[in-house]
Amino acid sequence: MAVQEDYVFWKLADYFISDHGYRVIQLSGDQDELWLERMEDKNIKAIRLLKYDLDWSNWMQRDIEVTAQKAESVRKQLGKREMPVLNIYVSAYLPVDDYESRITDPFMPENGKASVQTMIIESGRPESLHAVEKIFEKPLTLPSGNYTEMDADALKHTALSKAVKTAKKEKEMFNFGKPFFTYIFMVIQVAVFLLLEAMGGSTDTSTLIKYGAKFNPLILDGEWWRFVTPIVLHIGLLHLLMNTLALYYLGSAVERVYGNLRFLFIYLAAGFGGTLASFVFSPTLSAGASGAIFGCFGALLYFGLIYPGLFFRTMGFNILVVLGINLAFGFTIPGIDNAGHIGGLIGGFLATGIVHFPKKKKPLLQLLFLAGSFCLAAGLMKYGFNEPGRLLNEQTAMVMAEEHINGEEFDKARLMLADFIEEGNASPEVYFLLSYTEIKVGRLKEAEENLLHVIKEDASFHEAHYNLALIYLEEKQPEKARKHAQKAADLQPDQEEYQKLLNQIE
Repeated sequence: MAVQEDYVFWKLADYFISDHGYRVIQLSGDQDELWLERMEDKNIKAIRLLKYDLDWSNWMQRDIEVTAQKAESVRKQLGKREMPVLNIYVSAYLPVDDYESRITDPFMPENGKASVQTMIIESGRPESLHAVEKIFEKPLTLPSGNYTEMDADALKHTALSKAVKTAKKEKEMFNFGKPFFTYIFMVIQVAVFLLLEAMGGSTDTSTLIKYGAKFNPLILDGEWWRFVTPIVLHIGLLHLLMNTLALYYLGSAVERVYGNLRFLFIYLAAGFGGTLASFVFSPTLSAGASGAIFGCFGALLYFGLIYPGLFFRTMGFNILVVLGINLAFGFTIPGIDNAGHIGGLIGGFLATGIVHFPKKKKPLLQLLFLAGSFCLAAGLMKYGFNEPGRLLNEQTAMVMAEEHINGEEFDKARLMLADFIEEGNASPEVYFLLSYTEIKVGRLKEAEENLLHVIKEDASFHEAHYNLALIYLEEKQPEKARKHAQKAADLQPDQEEYQKLLNQIE
């Protein structure tokens, strides 16, 4: 009879492994207890097989309780809301006392969410397997006749070989490629950081703009390469260190799963997606590999979409927690370009859908991802270039104007500031900078009007009073010049130029 039980036990194991994709997670030393799991199955996530000759139902009840405790522990480790377990006893006989009441309903431990549904398979009654067939909706039949120990061993070998092959195949998915481009990008961004420091500083706005930071006015002027160059630029040492560390861990993981060339495409596409989203939704100057790194999160989420069971058994929960924390920081801490992060996340996910997995093809799915990516990018581009006013804020306008002023392109600066003021809600600082450019091109009357607007909005703006004094002095209006020179000197008594001008007028 023991051979019969062995055969039925391993027949069930082979049925679950070969026909339903369950994986072996634990096999006892005496090979009488086997745990299987398939997290993507909505109805039964784990199966416990036990070969044991049942006698009394009270022992079975205690064993069911222990099984439920184990299932609850697994549920908590995986962060699952529920953990339905099918508990199957392979026994020569049924318990001698009343047992049916103990297995009629699934058992759940106190304050737990794991549930254990129990059934008993009599090894001498093949019809008892119908209960399993009813749940899994697939035939499970035993050959007629007696079984030898050799038959049971052959079935065990088949089931375990299949399980080993599946485990090996899953392991290979995490070792398809070795990190190469991850290290290349790490070296590039460190080298570029050192270059920025040597050329004026990685936190200097002019230097960042000169070497390719995302700056909306210049993108609108046709410098499209700024959609890519920000990937290797970083603002400050802490920014560089955080992104390099994140790239080391996330980039390595993605490059191992998808291979070198796929990783290169995903990383660059995600970086482009992050910059594009930042261009459309954030008018401030920005730089950094954060969008491309969030694209690595997107690549891993795609892995979770295609292989949810393997994803959550390995890295899924940790990835989701880290991603959630990073997005929460982006929404709560000022100065973080969260539009770039989300754009990179979406870009990485879509790019991964385009290339899919190594040695695997899904032409229709890949084509859909390609078409969707193209339409989304084209739509964002069209929106951005058709609504340029939305892509500028006061800081961006002033930075661009100062860049023009430093290059003595005063007319360009004046036109940009005038256009920005027409949009409304410009601060006194913008009007003051506009007046400066008007003075430089000889438009003194317009400069006077804008300076008067400045001091009307902010009477303590001493530079505006000083420039008004210079204009009135040029226009031969000494009384007005003296009045504003005096005001500037009173507001800023330590400023020698103000006192010098006042003495000159008097």
